[in-house]
Amino acid sequence: MRFADSVTYAIIGAGLTGAAAAWRLAQSGADVLVLERDVPASHFGSSHGSARIFRYAYPDRFSTDLVVRARGSWDELEAAAGTQLITPAGALDFGAVRDPRGLARVLEQSGVDHELLSRAEAGARWPQLTFDTEVLWHPGAGVLDAERSVTAMLALAQAAGAAVRTGWDVASVRRASAGYVVTSTRGETVHAEQVVVAAGGWLPALLADLDLPAGFAAAMPQFEVRQENAFHFPYRDAHHRGEPEPGDAASWPTFIYKGEHIQTYGLPGGRDAGFEGQKVAEYNGGRVIDSAREQDGAIDRGNRERVRGFVARFAPGLVPAPYAETTCLFTNVPRDDMIIDRAEGITVVSPCSGQGAKFAPLLGELVVDLVAGTLASASRFRAAGQSFAGV
Repeated sequence: MRFADSVTYAIIGAGLTGAAAAWRLAQSGADVLVLERDVPASHFGSSHGSARIFRYAYPDRFSTDLVVRARGSWDELEAAAGTQLITPAGALDFGAVRDPRGLARVLEQSGVDHELLSRAEAGARWPQLTFDTEVLWHPGAGVLDAERSVTAMLALAQAAGAAVRTGWDVASVRRASAGYVVTSTRGETVHAEQVVVAAGGWLPALLADLDLPAGFAAAMPQFEVRQENAFHFPYRDAHHRGEPEPGDAASWPTFIYKGEHIQTYGLPGGRDAGFEGQKVAEYNGGRVIDSAREQDGAIDRGNRERVRGFVARFAPGLVPAPYAETTCLFTNVPRDDMIIDRAEGITVVSPCSGQGAKFAPLLGELVVDLVAGTLASASRFRAAGQSFAGV
């Protein structure tokens, strides 16, 4: 069989992960083709918009050290692209379940600058928020522009010889006598020696058609896709409105709150809502869907009221009535793990649980090492049949 396109690597998905893999593989001199069902950083995926949290605080040192490595990759990307992609903002962590003191111990072990503050100290420094526990502050956090990051990495990939094909909805991947045949829903075909699957919330619907080796298919974890809701609440103080100048810090910090009754996160909303307010969402508050194919963009009214109630209680610097709202996709696996694993010529990359954005350029490096056979997947990232029932 002859193919119009034959490449070394076909990458499925042009979100943050797929763009990072394309950049790093093309940078290594490989022949790369990115296949995207819609457009890069599509609103139907998880990499659209201008506001994601870049943070170091994790309850385990492995993850925090990984963020430290990722920051170096972001620095390299910003230098190569000639643009700022992370706006400094700092991060606040509070709430009894969030365990600020435990997070502070991990940051100390990893050498990340931070302060542990009393409720009174934090309240005096950030009167726009109300705190019910000790508060962890780490100034190295910021707001990541996901959409511009995708654009930057794909531009660098293309400059290194990669190609990007949009409107190319993958229907199947099948083994050929050498490599794989990737077929679109319109019957188009591409031959690839290796395939990197970075499909985000679309992955569950695609898994059965990837022609994975039986053992690898059986080891795939249970994926849970949620249609999350995000709400933009206006700043009361006009001083906080408007886009920061390049290099300046945002006037509001990012935050993560985990209490006994609700878990939320917030960050400056950026371009997504005109730089007029703070984006606030409930962690895993959206409804579970089978895959991204079932998303409908409908806001959950109960979720809106829970988040509005949180803002009314904990964010006096915001008007507790959202002026804009949207949905986005979270793809979760048990224990909030990321999946970066490979069998034969297929690599599956799913940086799940709402945490993948901060690692994006580093994920590209890990993919290069994995497909080249120079580094095995860390046991933490391997597909091992993880199930929510076993958590």
